[in-house]
Amino acid sequence: MSTPFPSVAYLTDVEGLWKKLTSFCQDNPLVSLEDGDRLVVRPGVTFVFGGDAIDRGPDGRRVVRTLLEARRRQPSQVVLLAGNRDINKLRLVRELRGHPLARTPPEVRSAPRPVLLRWIFENTMGARGAFEFRKAELVRSGDTISDEDVVDSYLEDLGPGGALREYLSACQLTHRVGNTLFLHGGLHEDSLGMVPSRERVDGVDAWGEALNAWYRDQLAAFAEERLDADGRPAWEPVIAYQAPTPGKRLNTASVVYGRMANELNHPGLPSPALIEALTREGIHRLVVGHTPSGDCPSLLRDDSFELLLADNSYGRVEGASRVLLGDDRVLVEGDVKLDDGRLERLRFEQPLGDTSSPIGRQLLDTGQLVKGPLQSGEWLLFRALPEFRVEQLAVDPSTLAGRALGPARAAP
Repeated sequence: MSTPFPSVAYLTDVEGLWKKLTSFCQDNPLVSLEDGDRLVVRPGVTFVFGGDAIDRGPDGRRVVRTLLEARRRQPSQVVLLAGNRDINKLRLVRELRGHPLARTPPEVRSAPRPVLLRWIFENTMGARGAFEFRKAELVRSGDTISDEDVVDSYLEDLGPGGALREYLSACQLTHRVGNTLFLHGGLHEDSLGMVPSRERVDGVDAWGEALNAWYRDQLAAFAEERLDADGRPAWEPVIAYQAPTPGKRLNTASVVYGRMANELNHPGLPSPALIEALTREGIHRLVVGHTPSGDCPSLLRDDSFELLLADNSYGRVEGASRVLLGDDRVLVEGDVKLDDGRLERLRFEQPLGDTSSPIGRQLLDTGQLVKGPLQSGEWLLFRALPEFRVEQLAVDPSTLAGRALGPARAAP
């Protein structure tokens, strides 16, 4: 049975920036913020948060508390996916208590804890500035805050009853609503059906249940401080699962750290074989975050399958995009700062399987993705460029007429 439209509100990669949560909720017909920090989901609606609640803004604790409280109050309507920026904080308890990574410089190992924590963030978590963001958030309490207090705040968050521990325990790695599969990072042939330390699990739903069960056991091992026979933390596998494969920038065996993009972060559909495997089991849409693709979501389409990337990080705008979904269509809107400096608004409602629209198709001559119509009447073209730059151009829709369009495979 198909779900009504819209039945799902999706937000991801807030990364400690309260403005992104408030802008998502403002005038949102499905989700609202009441009394400041109370996130309320309308009856009959599912709210999916796609992961990465913290790290790059001064409101990480507030974001975590708000999402966790909503999950506890509306457990059947709020889904929290664990992102890599959330999961990797499990490392801090041991690393800050005498077990730093082997590659930690000797002078950092012997330094005070704040020096170590800053080094961890900047060199191993891609979270430059996280220490100062947390300190700024603590200072707002009105107390005098030292660097040691910042370290203690993370250990408190991860300790018994701590908000981040409770939040991670409420998260999962995958979720399905109707014909839509939600993941934080991405899906590849070597992650579909795979659960660490197990044989391949057949069937999308059985695999999702097994992967979520494995994640829950890993969080339980962390809470119990369980050690393996060789003395290693029993939760080390989930730390490896959320990280890139050693020597690479991604981890295609992980739904948390896989990417639906090429080495430039230009988005691309799954392989035809993977699309066929998903559609055989009724999955016609994959929704992910993790990989930035400009200021607004990227919808990529191929016949009866679509991929939606909606990461809200590293954009040129402050607010978050809005994604509302049902089985048969998706509504996407968000602000865009164009290369010419103009601020525009993208908004469209796209039926699944509609082959008449250029939305989500790629220009074969330039590799530019046709993102959708702007309020100006122009259309937005997007392309990822070297050195993590992006191209966001507005063009007259007439310029698209007669140009060859194809499935949005990642450009070489």
